[in-house]
Amino acid sequence: MAGKALSLLPPLLLAAAGLAGLLLLCVPTRDIREPPALKYGIVLDAGSSHTSMFIYKWPADKENDTGVVGQHSSCDVRGGGISSYADNPSGAGQSLVECLNQALREVPKERHVGTPLYLGATAGMRLLNLTSPEASANVLAAVTQTLTQYPFDFRGARILSGQDEGVFGWVTANYLLENFIKYGWVGRWFHPRKGTLGAMDLGGASTQITFETASPAEDPANEVQLRLYGQHYRVYTHSFLCYGRDQVLRRLLASALQTHGSHPCWPQGYSTHVMLRDIYESPCTAAQRPQAFNRSAGVSLAGSSNPARCHSLVSQLFNSSSCRFSRCSFNGVFQPPVAGKFIAFSAFFYTMDFLRTVMGLPIATLQQLEVAVVTVCNQTWSELQARAPDDRARLPDYCAGAMFVQQLLSRGYGFDERSFGGVTFQKKAGDTAVGWALGYMLNLTNLIPADPPGLRKGTDFSSWVVLLLLFAAMLLAAFALLLHQARSTKSASTI
Repeated sequence: MAGKALSLLPPLLLAAAGLAGLLLLCVPTRDIREPPALKYGIVLDAGSSHTSMFIYKWPADKENDTGVVGQHSSCDVRGGGISSYADNPSGAGQSLVECLNQALREVPKERHVGTPLYLGATAGMRLLNLTSPEASANVLAAVTQTLTQYPFDFRGARILSGQDEGVFGWVTANYLLENFIKYGWVGRWFHPRKGTLGAMDLGGASTQITFETASPAEDPANEVQLRLYGQHYRVYTHSFLCYGRDQVLRRLLASALQTHGSHPCWPQGYSTHVMLRDIYESPCTAAQRPQAFNRSAGVSLAGSSNPARCHSLVSQLFNSSSCRFSRCSFNGVFQPPVAGKFIAFSAFFYTMDFLRTVMGLPIATLQQLEVAVVTVCNQTWSELQARAPDDRARLPDYCAGAMFVQQLLSRGYGFDERSFGGVTFQKKAGDTAVGWALGYMLNLTNLIPADPPGLRKGTDFSSWVVLLLLFAAMLLAAFALLLHQARSTKSASTI
């Protein structure tokens, strides 16, 4: 029997060898000899607390294909966000030099001239533009002067609207997760049936929620309609200025000074000296600002580890008393019910990651999240330091941050146990950071076309058909050889 089995192998091996030969013939010789040339794009994400630079890359011969643009590298700019240089605009430009020099090294020199370079500023600059349009313009002029000194194709520095920030974050997430379009193995694009993910972004000065909706928005300001790869999307989006993590912490600190002798969200055993100008000179604390205060004065404040009082303090951030629409999130803002799955990134991810990894707490349900928040808010300063000795700068604020995230999701956006189960917290999709930067570049460089893409460059559909037909013919030939050999063997054994 073993001899018979071995005798059947040659036809199969012949078929496999023939198929391998055909595959090699269908692959262009250039693809074997050398890797495809790459194109690059650079986006500077000028956030309220810091600036990050992202370098993206994609095959030069496959523009307008999805799934091919990915992150090449990134660089975190030292110091604060560019809005912190309001009194020293030239410093804003100078702060970018180290990361821009990294881009010079990482993007091949022959690609410098054709590499688009963008700077997008978000809520920190939106706030500065509200309080001092002149200072805002000076900062943008200073960073523009620096960026134009580099050999890249600089295409402008601008302040994004909250709507832009939300929609481009949504585009990034769904692009990276291939929810818009996928490339099939037979050489054709197809639209996945799994639908799109909602996106939630929590920055330093604002937070955004964006998701696809079937019905028109009751408030036109909250609706964006997109046409991507031949598909139409109606998207709800809203950005809450002053509801980013840093501004929320500043607002809670102002409230604690007004209503408590201590800070209920800070851990017991922790105290610090706070300058009044750091609290009250933000537009977000304007309503809490004393009529007169000495900006050079400071105040000492201690923590009390009081979850109930912290909850009360945070709940004051959400006003649900009035709504002129059929349904609102908070502060009178229209929002349809959250639908489908969501991805939450930026400070959402870092807050949840702290609860899971440092505190070792499960947060798969809203109830578990509530328990986790109470647990971290009950921690003393010494207990927190023992858990994360290398994170002393952020440790005092994790209770307030977690309490805000929990209330924003449940009380603000209206997530319940069922819908919360569809929320994932992550900062990357594959090797690429999730945020507005990639979606912004994809839009401005037209790497996502409005019309459906054609066949992918390389092996086209007709080549696949020919290949499949040849393979089928080879299988039939192999089967005929096997049948013939089996009959010959049977005849020989009969004799």
